[in-house]
Amino acid sequence: MPLHSVALLLVLAALWGGSFVFMRVAVPAMGPVPLTYARVALAAIALLALAFAQRRIPPFRTRWREFAVVGVVNSAIPFVLFCYAEQYISASTGAVLNATSPFFAAIAAAIWLREPLTFNKIAGMLLGLAGVIVLVGWHPGAMSDDVLPAIAACLAAATCYALAGVYTKRALADVPTFAIACASQVAAALALMPTLPFVSVPGPVTPLVLANVAALALASTALAYLIYFRLIAEAGPQRALMVTFLIPLFGVLWGCLFLDEALTASMLTGGALVVTGTAMTLRSPANGPRRALPRR
Repeated sequence: MPLHSVALLLVLAALWGGSFVFMRVAVPAMGPVPLTYARVALAAIALLALAFAQRRIPPFRTRWREFAVVGVVNSAIPFVLFCYAEQYISASTGAVLNATSPFFAAIAAAIWLREPLTFNKIAGMLLGLAGVIVLVGWHPGAMSDDVLPAIAACLAAATCYALAGVYTKRALADVPTFAIACASQVAAALALMPTLPFVSVPGPVTPLVLANVAALALASTALAYLIYFRLIAEAGPQRALMVTFLIPLFGVLWGCLFLDEALTASMLTGGALVVTGTAMTLRSPANGPRRALPRR
C-alpha cells in the first residue's frame, strides 16, 4: 500500500476511533436520540452540499426505499444504540465492541448470500466472543444493571452494521458508495425527526458539548466518509477494511488520553482477542472483496 494510502488509513481510524470519545462527552448533555439526530443531520447537510457542488446527486427518486433501509439500519439505529451504551461504558469499551461487526456479517452473509462459513471465520468469531467475555469481565460484578444492557446495545449495533452491509451488497451494488453514504445520512435524519418531540435534551449544552457534536458529525462522519471513499479508490476495498483493526486501538488511545479511562489487563487482552478474531474473519479466502459501509 502506498505511503499516502497508509496515512489516509491512519487518519480514518483516528477519526472513527475518536467518534466514541465524542459520543461519551456529548451524550450525557444531549441524550442518545438528539445527539444521533444532530450527528446525521449535520453530516447529511455537509455531504449534500458536496454532492450538489460536484453534481453527484444520489438517485433519491428511484432508490429511496433502499436508501431508507440503509439509513435506518446502518446509521439511525446503531448510532442511537452506541450513544445509549456510552452513558454507562467507557469509550474504549465501545470502540472494541464495535469491532465485532464482521462476526455478525459473516453469519448474515452465510444465510442470505450463501457465503460459506469457513474455518477461519468460525475460529475468528469464537476468538472474538472470548475477547468480549474477557473485556466485560468473567465475574458477576461486571454485569451491573447498567453495564450489561449497554454491552448488549453495542453488540446489537454491530449486528445492525452487519445486516446493512449484506443488504447493501444485494440491493445497492450498482450505486456509487458516495451516493449511498450521502443518501443514508439524509434518510437517517428524516427517520429520527418524528421522534424528537418525544425526547428531551438533559443539558447543559455547553460549548464543549457543541464542539464534540460538531466533531462527531463533521469529522467522524462526513469527513471520514470522504476519506474512506478516497481510500477505496486508491487502495481497494479489501485494504480499506484494515481500518476495522485500527479503530479499537485509536478508541482506546483517545479514551486514555482525553477521558482518563483506565487501561486494564482485561481491556488489553479482550481487545487483542477481538481484533485478532476480526482479522481472521475478514482474511478468510472465501470472503472475497466486500462492499463495506462506513459504520462509525
